[in-house]
Amino acid sequence: MFDKLEALLMRYEDIARELSSPDVTANQERFRSLMKEQSDLAPIVEAYTEYRKQKQNIEDSLAMLDGESDEEMREMLKEELAESKKRVEELEGELKILLLPKDPNDEKNVIVEIRAGAGGDEAALFAAEVYRMYVHYAENRGWKVETMDFEEIGIGGMKYVTFMISGRGAYSRLKYESGVHRVQRVPETESGGRIHTSTITVAVIPEADETVEIDIPDKDVRVDVMRASGNGGQCVNTTDSAVRLTHYPTGIVIYSQTEKSQLQNKAKAWALLRAKLYDMEMQKRHDEEADLRRSQIGTGDRSEKIRTYNFPQGRVTDHRIKLTLYRIDAVMNGDLDEIIDSLIAADQAAKLLKMNEEP
Repeated sequence: MFDKLEALLMRYEDIARELSSPDVTANQERFRSLMKEQSDLAPIVEAYTEYRKQKQNIEDSLAMLDGESDEEMREMLKEELAESKKRVEELEGELKILLLPKDPNDEKNVIVEIRAGAGGDEAALFAAEVYRMYVHYAENRGWKVETMDFEEIGIGGMKYVTFMISGRGAYSRLKYESGVHRVQRVPETESGGRIHTSTITVAVIPEADETVEIDIPDKDVRVDVMRASGNGGQCVNTTDSAVRLTHYPTGIVIYSQTEKSQLQNKAKAWALLRAKLYDMEMQKRHDEEADLRRSQIGTGDRSEKIRTYNFPQGRVTDHRIKLTLYRIDAVMNGDLDEIIDSLIAADQAAKLLKMNEEP
């Protein structure tokens, strides 16, 4: 581990020297690339620098203890020694986590798809509530939310909704939300007071940025333009502004109508198609890498039941890490950090265990 840390420290110093070169500052693409690499390395370098400082403090304290006869001074040195040893232990743990392989998608924006599953109208109502839960969560973190497509039902539910969340690290936190979400409660239409169970599915897809090469030949896609259908009474207009893309090889159909401009809807539709094809490629690799799957929280399968929201008991349970919180109202209002932080910690612990098992 420490050989790797020394190499990263040297690389960080090399980058600093490169960034001061006029040749690099004149090349904006190279400059941005180096700045990103420097930013990625900074937390590791800062932790390792402090680690070396604390190790030196330990050596200094031990050396001073050997030659110190004053009892009061010796007690002070022992306290400093204990503090430094404790901090070294903490930093070793932090450095191990910082050195874990990074998911290349972590800093990307995400496209989230929510679909009502079993449960009819009740599932559609819950889909709309979960959509609002993620909107609140994104807004609390200062992220931008943009709705791409949706279909509502008359009582305020949603059969499906697709939306983009833009913000630094969005995928790193929301990627754990993919899967089946189950709700248990008494529907408003239930006169007998019986608890019903309904489900929705959530898919979290990293946005395919321009650096990702995704070849989509024109012949593989049919583009249709039409008038917006006015789901939920929104965006109804008299021009052919809605766009539908049909990708022949996969059968994926993308429909975009939330913008008033055909060009904007077309741009949204193509962005979503690129993201879906990118996600399919990632899923394919995921299925091929059995070892990776074992180091993740859950299987990564979108048919996996990941969470239950039980309204009568006021609890939310994440089945992957067996975490139960008795504050369902706060969670539905977007207070997801405790759940997501616990999932991240469990994922890191699983990966550290796997790393320690490797020869």
